Amino acid sequence: MNPLDKLRETALSVLPVMGVVALLGTLAVPLGAGTLGRFALGGLLLIAGLSAFLLGVDIGIQPMGERAGAELTRRRNLPLLLGATFAIGFVVTAAEPDIQVFGDQVSSVFPAVRKTVFTGAIATGVALFMVLGMLRTVLRLKLRAALLVSYGLLAAAALLVPRAFVGVAFDAGGATTGPMTVPFILALGIGVARVRSDPNASFGLTGLASVGPVLAVLVYAAALRHGGDASGAQTAVAPAAAATGLFAPFRDALPDAAREALLSIAPLYALFLLFRATLVRMPLVQFLRQTVGFAYACIGLVLFLTGVAGGFLRAGAELGAALGARAAGSGGWGWCALLVGTGVLLGAIAVFAEPAVWVLGDQVEKATGGTIPRRMLLLCLSTATGIAIGLALWRAMAGFPLAAVLLPGYLLALLLMPWTPTLFVGIAFDSGGVASGPLTSTFILSFALGAASASRSGGNDVFGVIALVAMMPLVTLQAMGILYRRARRRKGLPA
Repeated sequence: MNPLDKLRETALSVLPVMGVVALLGTLAVPLGAGTLGRFALGGLLLIAGLSAFLLGVDIGIQPMGERAGAELTRRRNLPLLLGATFAIGFVVTAAEPDIQVFGDQVSSVFPAVRKTVFTGAIATGVALFMVLGMLRTVLRLKLRAALLVSYGLLAAAALLVPRAFVGVAFDAGGATTGPMTVPFILALGIGVARVRSDPNASFGLTGLASVGPVLAVLVYAAALRHGGDASGAQTAVAPAAAATGLFAPFRDALPDAAREALLSIAPLYALFLLFRATLVRMPLVQFLRQTVGFAYACIGLVLFLTGVAGGFLRAGAELGAALGARAAGSGGWGWCALLVGTGVLLGAIAVFAEPAVWVLGDQVEKATGGTIPRRMLLLCLSTATGIAIGLALWRAMAGFPLAAVLLPGYLLALLLMPWTPTLFVGIAFDSGGVASGPLTSTFILSFALGAASASRSGGNDVFGVIALVAMMPLVTLQAMGILYRRARRRKGLPA
């Protein structure tokens, strides 16, 4: 894998967003040279860090997932397969950089939320539903039935928690499926599919895994409510004032970033060593290569978290707050249109260059024999994500409940399943996770929180932006699958 290719992919994802922010922060709502300078430096660190992290995933982590999935399936030992899947799901999710940032954002709005417990609950949810997904694959159960039961549980659990936590829970489902988790889960599914000679088995595991963190956060919120701590929500605000100077915020953020990166990668590397000793044989050269991959991932995660905390998030929150304040003023419909339009543009740009989306696009193109080209998938996901973020910002300003959008969307997605080819059901629910990548979980969520702090509705209920991003592809991709089936039938081919 050429490091320059990763650097180019990540730059294409981040630089257009930086360009939009620089334009708005200079001409429409001046943010000041200090904020823009820290934002630019944070963006460069984010590009470098995410590039190194993804390179490490390709070299060290993804091959581990593919070989572990294939070897665990060949052993035909169900307890071993399920136990290893749980361990993999927990450790990989805990190492996900999006979750680290998301946990900080949630705890800043809900002081009762303890980040360590919150992250652990999310990782447990992912691990449990990965086990259920693997069990479904082994027992050859219908994916549609598994999804219907899972979302039925979510609907019931959502009735038992405060409304503000519903958005947080569904956001958690999208934030878990980032640059670490998606490649690993896809690799695990591919490994199982190769042994079973069933291409459909490689799709759907990510979609099921995304249900787990939603349910886990709902259970965690119910526990907080029972303990009397769930009412401590604060109005969404921009982050506290950063240290002065261009480099000081990054210097202050570096120790915490290094600690979080080591705590995330070290358990995953320990799992790799355990697999090498007991499950997967490999030559010394390959072992050293994958070890270098883990080192890249750790260094990249340090740079990523430092860039996010040092300047990237704060600029997003300040820009959102400035646009939100103007939109909330009397006669601010033009500013409101600019705020929503900026969200649509940022969403469309971010997802179009998301590395995990390109991976999924390649798989879809191969699985459909080129009938659904990768670029068509990218265009559909980009459009759907832009609309979702626009809706989230409109909701932040107007104050209507998240359920007014989320409930009809998920209901439509579930109703489309009987008419959608099985392959596309898995693709659609997988795509809901991959669309919400690092930029959505960091900058765009921070931008929405900033807008919410100045909105007429007052706030913290803006959580749900990642949930809307994760929901829209469920409908879009299933509709694409229905069109694919009709196209094949018109040509006289089996659907």
